Amino acid sequence: MRKRNNSPTQDNDSSVTKTLPDSSLKYCNKIGEGNTDSGAQYNSADPDKTMGRAFRRRGLLWRLRRMLMWLLGFYLAIPVIIKLCPSIQAKLVFLNFVRMPYFIDLKRPHDQGLNHTHNFYLQPEEGINIGVWHTVPTHMWKEAQGKDREWYEGTLQSFHPVMLYLHGNAGTRGGDHRVQLYKVLSSLGYHVVTFDYRGWGDSEGSPSEKGMTSDAHFIYQWVKQRIGRKPLYIWGHSLGTGVATNLVRHLCERGTPPDSLILESPFTNIREEAKSHPFSMVYRYLPGFDWFFLDSITANDIRFASDENVNHISCPVLILHAEDDTVVPFHLGKKLYNIAAQSKSLSGHKVQFIPFPVSLGYRHKFIYRSPELPHILSDFLGTTHPHV
Repeated sequence: MRKRNNSPTQDNDSSVTKTLPDSSLKYCNKIGEGNTDSGAQYNSADPDKTMGRAFRRRGLLWRLRRMLMWLLGFYLAIPVIIKLCPSIQAKLVFLNFVRMPYFIDLKRPHDQGLNHTHNFYLQPEEGINIGVWHTVPTHMWKEAQGKDREWYEGTLQSFHPVMLYLHGNAGTRGGDHRVQLYKVLSSLGYHVVTFDYRGWGDSEGSPSEKGMTSDAHFIYQWVKQRIGRKPLYIWGHSLGTGVATNLVRHLCERGTPPDSLILESPFTNIREEAKSHPFSMVYRYLPGFDWFFLDSITANDIRFASDENVNHISCPVLILHAEDDTVVPFHLGKKLYNIAAQSKSLSGHKVQFIPFPVSLGYRHKFIYRSPELPHILSDFLGTTHPHV
């Protein structure tokens, strides 16, 4: 008796297999064999490639780690070096070694478009000569051609008032933004007398706060002796505002205040300015920042304490500051004004603060571009504003 096959699946598979041609079966077998061979080749090569990529990744990470360690070491070394060598911090405050523009001949101010300016040298103390520029009012430029120092000194006896300009750190008396301000003031009828402190430009000696103030006082007295009772104003910019308040405090304490003090982009004191300066941004939140950096400034006897000086000044004070100033932040100028406005010594004197909006883009050194500047000076100085 024949057994029945109860496995229909097996029968179906067999029947399907039987219906495939032999050539198709061979083709399928070849594909399967080919795939097996290629898979074996891929699997055998894959570990080598993976290891190569891993080694390259490790090498890159090691180089990055090494670079970061160098940067970290450099970052931490700077505060230590400055603390051990405070003179470095003094150089960073004064920046007198930065001479811009580099190829200017300070003996030839007419190369900067100042064809009514005379260059000469004075000696505030033995062994130190400082370079000085005297720019006469613009309407005198034709008469000034080819004239010598004696003629220029004689013009100081005219009725035109004089502006003594004290520049900031870096550069020289021939810096472009400074030259542009001389031109503006000269066009308004002012004599402009400016100079390079000892250690700046072609002036001899080494910089210090005491030396800068001494030079400013010497030039002030030199001008004052030649103009008699005519108005003499002091204009300080940036670091020069610290020199200006030092000078004016000294003059006021002696009972000989200037006619007015103009502060452009001023700060309260050098410690607050150093802490707010963009160069200090990377270290500002470092533990011990004051000890490493600010105390090093004090160790060099550098203070420029305008916030203290305004409590001993007794003459009109005008403060000009741009809101987009990133070198000396606007809030420091505003803070100095608030202190001056409450000063007992300035009681009864005009104290004015003029802000310049961000939209004007005057930043730290372009307030001279303001078309309102002549009107600001005229309003502040009143009847003493010159008539060209």
